[in-house]
Amino acid sequence: METVFEIIAEPNRRAILSLLASSQQSVGDIGRQLHMSQPTVSKHLRVLREAGFVESTVDAQRRVYRLRPEPLQDVDAWLAPFRRFWSTHVDALERHLDRMD
Repeated sequence: METVFEIIAEPNRRAILSLLASSQQSVGDIGRQLHMSQPTVSKHLRVLREAGFVESTVDAQRRVYRLRPEPLQDVDAWLAPFRRFWSTHVDALERHLDRMD
Protein backbone atom coordinates (compact mmCIF):
# COMPACT_ATOMS: atom_id res chain seq x y z
CA MET A 1 0.00 0.00 0.00
CA GLU A 2 1.31 3.42 -0.93
CA THR A 3 1.69 6.05 1.75
CA VAL A 4 -0.41 9.20 1.67
CA PHE A 5 2.60 11.15 0.44
CA GLU A 6 3.35 8.68 -2.34
CA ILE A 7 -0.27 8.94 -3.44
CA ILE A 8 -0.37 12.73 -3.59
CA ALA A 9 3.14 12.96 -5.05
CA GLU A 10 1.79 11.72 -8.39
CA PRO A 11 0.97 14.81 -10.51
CA ASN A 12 -2.15 13.37 -12.17
CA ARG A 13 -3.64 12.46 -8.80
CA ARG A 14 -2.97 15.97 -7.48
CA ALA A 15 -4.68 17.38 -10.57
CA ILE A 16 -7.69 15.14 -9.96
CA LEU A 17 -7.84 16.19 -6.30
CA SER A 18 -7.69 19.84 -7.37
CA LEU A 19 -10.63 19.36 -9.73
CA LEU A 20 -12.65 17.58 -7.09
CA ALA A 21 -11.92 20.33 -4.55
CA SER A 22 -14.23 22.64 -6.50
CA SER A 23 -17.00 20.21 -7.46
CA GLN A 24 -17.85 16.57 -7.88
CA GLN A 25 -16.97 15.15 -11.30
CA SER A 26 -17.56 12.06 -13.40
CA VAL A 27 -14.69 10.04 -14.83
CA GLY A 28 -15.45 11.44 -18.28
CA ASP A 29 -15.51 15.03 -17.00
CA ILE A 30 -12.15 14.56 -15.30
CA GLY A 31 -10.65 12.97 -18.40
CA ARG A 32 -11.81 15.80 -20.66
CA GLN A 33 -10.56 18.54 -18.36
CA LEU A 34 -7.18 16.93 -17.74
CA HIS A 35 -6.74 15.49 -21.27
CA MET A 36 -6.40 11.98 -19.89
CA SER A 37 -7.91 8.72 -21.14
CA GLN A 38 -10.78 7.13 -19.22
CA PRO A 39 -8.67 4.09 -18.21
CA THR A 40 -5.93 6.37 -16.84
CA VAL A 41 -8.42 8.46 -14.88
CA SER A 42 -10.07 5.31 -13.53
CA LYS A 43 -6.70 3.92 -12.43
CA HIS A 44 -5.86 7.07 -10.49
CA LEU A 45 -9.35 7.30 -9.00
CA ARG A 46 -9.08 3.70 -7.79
CA VAL A 47 -5.87 4.55 -5.91
CA LEU A 48 -7.42 7.71 -4.48
CA ARG A 49 -10.59 5.84 -3.49
CA GLU A 50 -8.70 2.99 -1.80
CA ALA A 51 -6.67 5.56 0.16
CA GLY A 52 -9.86 7.35 1.24
CA PHE A 53 -9.25 10.61 -0.66
CA VAL A 54 -12.37 10.30 -2.80
CA GLU A 55 -15.72 8.56 -2.73
CA SER A 56 -18.20 7.89 -5.48
CA THR A 57 -21.91 7.62 -6.08
CA VAL A 58 -23.80 6.26 -9.05
CA ASP A 59 -25.82 8.81 -11.03
CA ALA A 60 -27.78 7.07 -13.80
CA GLN A 61 -25.12 5.56 -16.09
CA ARG A 62 -22.11 7.31 -14.61
CA ARG A 63 -20.08 7.24 -11.43
CA VAL A 64 -19.54 10.66 -9.83
CA TYR A 65 -16.55 11.28 -7.57
CA ARG A 66 -16.16 13.78 -4.76
CA LEU A 67 -13.34 14.71 -2.43
CA ARG A 68 -13.18 13.39 1.13
CA PRO A 69 -11.37 15.94 3.34
CA GLU A 70 -10.23 13.66 6.16
CA PRO A 71 -6.98 12.35 4.59
CA LEU A 72 -6.04 15.88 3.58
CA GLN A 73 -6.64 17.05 7.15
CA ASP A 74 -4.08 14.46 8.25
CA VAL A 75 -1.56 15.88 5.76
CA ASP A 76 -2.37 19.40 6.94
CA ALA A 77 -1.75 18.37 10.56
CA TRP A 78 1.59 16.82 9.58
CA LEU A 79 2.61 20.05 7.83
CA ALA A 80 1.67 22.33 10.76
CA PRO A 81 5.10 22.25 12.50
CA PHE A 82 6.81 23.11 9.22
CA ARG A 83 4.50 26.07 8.70
CA ARG A 84 5.37 27.32 12.19
CA PHE A 85 9.08 26.85 11.42
CA TRP A 86 8.90 28.87 8.20
CA SER A 87 6.59 31.46 9.70
CA THR A 88 9.13 32.15 12.44
CA HIS A 89 11.95 32.49 9.92
CA VAL A 90 9.97 34.67 7.53
CA ASP A 91 8.94 36.92 10.44
CA ALA A 92 12.60 37.25 11.47
CA LEU A 93 13.57 38.13 7.90
CA GLU A 94 10.81 40.73 7.74
CA ARG A 95 12.04 42.33 10.99
CA HIS A 96 15.60 42.35 9.65
CA LEU A 97 14.52 43.97 6.38
CA ASP A 98 12.48 46.57 8.29
CA ARG A 99 15.58 47.50 10.31
CA MET A 100 17.57 47.90 7.11
CA ASP A 101 15.15 50.54 5.78
